[in-house]
Amino acid sequence: MTLHIVFVEPEIPQNTGNIARTCAATDTKLHLIKPLGFNIDEKSVRRAGLDYWKYLDLEVHDSLEEFLEKYKGNRMFLATTKGGEMYADVEFKDEDMILFGRETKGLPKEFIEENKDMAIRIPMSQNTRLRSLNLSNCANIILFEALRQLEFPGLE
Repeated sequence: MTLHIVFVEPEIPQNTGNIARTCAATDTKLHLIKPLGFNIDEKSVRRAGLDYWKYLDLEVHDSLEEFLEKYKGNRMFLATTKGGEMYADVEFKDEDMILFGRETKGLPKEFIEENKDMAIRIPMSQNTRLRSLNLSNCANIILFEALRQLEFPGLE
């Protein structure tokens, strides 16, 4: 049983490092879609002290189009502040993919519009001027709801 977290063009290495650690600890596959705002070569990962990186099931894609073509049969949820359905109202299934956009712009607007029936959101106060929550925090929130629904497969 596997869930997939997908970061589309992530810009901040700490966010990717945080979710990578969670993915390694939960047997969740992490997909990174280029361009990346940082290096993930072996030297950079070692220098950053990411000792858990070797346990990570990671796949890097050259573009969103390439990723979508390869995984066109998978069910994909788009995590966005513009989502209509709350993440906790979704019934997650094995092999679901949860896509997150880059920190400064989110997912492409056209992509969200074309797939708005799969756009989900985390509720936030309307009394704030915050654009969104932190990317890795959002990924963790939604991932753990999906794992909870699936009864934490293979986890203790």
